Amino acid sequence: MKSDAVQGAEAPLLPGARTGRDPARSIKRGPSRLPPAVVAATQRERLLDGLVHTVAQHGYQHATVSDICRAAGVTRPVFYELFSGKEDAFLAAHRYGTGVVIRRMAAAFAAAPDWCTGIREALRALLELLAGVPAFATMAVIEIESVGPDGRREISQLLDRFRVFFAEVPEPPGGVAVEALVDAVVGGVHRSIHRVVDAGRTEELPDLLPVLSLFCLAPFLGPAEAGRRLAAVPGSGAPVRRPIGDDPSCTRIDPQDTGQ
Repeated sequence: MKSDAVQGAEAPLLPGARTGRDPARSIKRGPSRLPPAVVAATQRERLLDGLVHTVAQHGYQHATVSDICRAAGVTRPVFYELFSGKEDAFLAAHRYGTGVVIRRMAAAFAAAPDWCTGIREALRALLELLAGVPAFATMAVIEIESVGPDGRREISQLLDRFRVFFAEVPEPPGGVAVEALVDAVVGGVHRSIHRVVDAGRTEELPDLLPVLSLFCLAPFLGPAEAGRRLAAVPGSGAPVRRPIGDDPSCTRIDPQDTGQ
């Protein structure tokens, strides 16, 4: 698991980045000087962290509320004050965590000078975040499928939020509909990540960056042009042959709606 330095010193942490029993968030027994709202927020954070680690270890179906409370150091009555049940807590952790991921991707995308670089940097943020918190990756990518209809709905809504990064892609060749092509690309990226996480190789996710970057650009630019532009991205290890931003088909886009 990577430290706060990887995720950003002041950036919100993914659920599961800390243990539920993190001493820094302990609440002393007896009368508390902390406002009730602060106590409830701290207990909620600890429960989300405890849930992520419990589900990653045991699987959603076999994780119990008692297991989650034990991992968080929070009592069952407090759990039921904050959540209606295990599924409610799971979906809360998933929504919060994926919101963190999307915002980090959007920030990386918006800071890039052009669309091609933005796609690569958004993917880098995604892969490094998931690799840094394997328990969350397992919970959010694999175990979400065990939740049932609500879990499948969460997956669909999450993939919809990824489409914002393709809002102004160049027209694909051959008269292919842009929307259908974006759907295929987004689904392919998700499946590639799923395969690595499901194999227990989450720490290897950043190794997917070159192939997923090419996979995202090639349908719209052609494989040769996509490879050339990615090779020209500063920091890619290849010499910059010309500025990417001088081509109108590869202009910068700032996502306006990240779903948060």
